[in-house]
Amino acid sequence: EVQLQASGGGLVQAGGSLRLSCATSGFAFERSAIGWFRQAPGKEREAVAGHHMRDGVTYYGDSVKGRFTFSSDAAKNTVYLQMNNLKLEDTAVYYCAVDSRGYLLQLWRGNANYWGQGTLVTVSS
Repeated sequence: EVQLQASGGGLVQAGGSLRLSCATSGFAFERSAIGWFRQAPGKEREAVAGHHMRDGVTYYGDSVKGRFTFSSDAAKNTVYLQMNNLKLEDTAVYYCAVDSRGYLLQLWRGNANYWGQGTLVTVSS
């Protein structure tokens, strides 16, 4: 059974930082594509970061480039999203997603075959 557990969200002031974690199990971590998406009320779901574990390719959404960094720890089957210089518009529920087939482009397009429950990030002025 594939399991994804996102954590690390909370309330932070603009300009601050948070690190989100997604603990995973139930699939071949090193052959997968894993990423982060976000969605705020009234807005479309947005791809934030995606990574192909075997090829080492990483995508970032234009709105977060230079501020957010994807990383992983294969020994823990866990991925992270380091979020720096947070802005009010970063407020959203952040979801981790896995494509266990290793299809990074499909994941980036929102077609990952597994999704976590999400963690709320609220950025205040």
